[in-house]
Amino acid sequence: MNILPIKKIARRYGILDKELELYGDYKAKVKIEILKRISSEKKGKYIVVSAITPTNFGEGKTTTTIGLSLALNRLAKKSFCCIRQPSLGPLFGIKGASSGGKAKVIPEEDFNIHLTGDFYAVSVAHNLCMSFFMNAIYRRKIEVDKESILWRYIWDVSDRFLRNVLIGNEIKGNDFFPLKTGFDISASSEIMSILSFCLSLSDLKERLSRIVLGFSKDKKPVTAEDIKVVGAMLAVLKNAIKPNLLQSSENTPVFIHTGPFANISHGNSSIIADLISLHLSDYVITESGFGADCGLEKFFNIKCRYSNLVADCVVLVCTTRALKIHSGKIDFLYNKPLPEELTKENLQLLEEGLCNLEKQIENVLLYGLPVVVAINRFSTDTDKELALIQKKAKEFGAEDAVVSEVWQKGSKGGIDLAKAVIKASSKPKNFKFLYPLDMSIKEKIYTIATKIYGAKDIEYSSLAEEKIKLYTELGWDKLPVCMAKTHLSLSCNSLLKGRPKNFVLPIRDILPSVGAGFIYPLCGDIMTMPGLPSLPVGTTVDVDENGRVIGLF
Repeated sequence: MNILPIKKIARRYGILDKELELYGDYKAKVKIEILKRISSEKKGKYIVVSAITPTNFGEGKTTTTIGLSLALNRLAKKSFCCIRQPSLGPLFGIKGASSGGKAKVIPEEDFNIHLTGDFYAVSVAHNLCMSFFMNAIYRRKIEVDKESILWRYIWDVSDRFLRNVLIGNEIKGNDFFPLKTGFDISASSEIMSILSFCLSLSDLKERLSRIVLGFSKDKKPVTAEDIKVVGAMLAVLKNAIKPNLLQSSENTPVFIHTGPFANISHGNSSIIADLISLHLSDYVITESGFGADCGLEKFFNIKCRYSNLVADCVVLVCTTRALKIHSGKIDFLYNKPLPEELTKENLQLLEEGLCNLEKQIENVLLYGLPVVVAINRFSTDTDKELALIQKKAKEFGAEDAVVSEVWQKGSKGGIDLAKAVIKASSKPKNFKFLYPLDMSIKEKIYTIATKIYGAKDIEYSSLAEEKIKLYTELGWDKLPVCMAKTHLSLSCNSLLKGRPKNFVLPIRDILPSVGAGFIYPLCGDIMTMPGLPSLPVGTTVDVDENGRVIGLF
């Protein structure tokens, strides 16, 4: 595989040498000052890739995102790809490499492990804030109701044993300690979401200052500004605001920036990467995490509100094996041999699982945008199975349904998909948000739960009810809602496949991300720190005698 100096890739797509900060020969950060130079340039088409409700396999959404960009470039349409940076937690736990085959980001090791240190910067800035917060409490510089503390520690390795910890038990002379707290995954940090939305250092600083760490005994928010840590956090994050430029396996540009999960955060890459690439290309392909009920809903109702950008087309990825699992009739365990039903033709199971595709197409159409279904083909798929998905997808309202073979064939395997996207994105659109911001918190939650998930009602804990009352008094009811729920089901029960109906969605708590600009309800038993599976991917990882990482890709 031929890899080119990143300067050469940048020049081809209109980025000047002086606008790059090199990290070796093959990766660079792009200075945000580029926006001043290119802001008058016409914007390209804006394409967002999402998926049906995924299974533990992952359905190849990132590979499809990259592959579609490759195919558009092959058709002489200047195209950028914008994706998130992988988290080391699931990378070494359950997921493995974040792209593959002939549609991937190179150099792979740099893409998947550390990159330019943005995750490290987010983790340090977050924990620095936590350290200042605890010190301010210990020194009695602020008075905080310890039961109302919101901020916890983070790190980027999955570890269920750190979800809840006891700290301060050796500290003497202060009756506040010990304190129950815990760790969340770095991708869930509010700072990660803030980085995704900010457009300048001043914007970043202002958002950091609004972070709410807890409440005083009289219910007043205690912010990062109150403990005088914002400047130090900004110093740690000043380079992380710049998007990272790498290249694809066919030497086309890929922006990789920020990494929020879509089940516990908003699940989208940065606005600034999208904006830069829109002014430099004919088509920008960006990705929303997990299914259309998770990352895509948040893309439209949160990210698009802050970016003032509107997508021209949605690509919805599906696979035959995932749709068969959505029949609800296959007992599948990760790290076990695939059941025969997933590798042999079974039109009945496939037909029964297509209800999930139907619902996710409906979800896209709620926003008034055209949708193209991309069927990520596997070697075991049969022509009859693929034809059935194509037929049903069009009946459900998709503009087109196309077989994608970008993993196996690279850009050549995505030509039909690219042509379908070009056609769909040229059609008139009638974009609309799912809800207005002046709706109450409960009305927003009800709208998302009933219209997107298919719930019949909402059940609030007493704690959630208290939070709604408090947040409304503070004016946070005017913020968008970022639902935190499992990505493995339209419901909050990961075992419910297909298109669950007549379920009640339980809201156990609601937390504020005022700096990022949303509040997030916790649905059911959603965890903000993943655990490792029985056989983590990392058990197969090693480094060979040439220094090359093996077992991850």
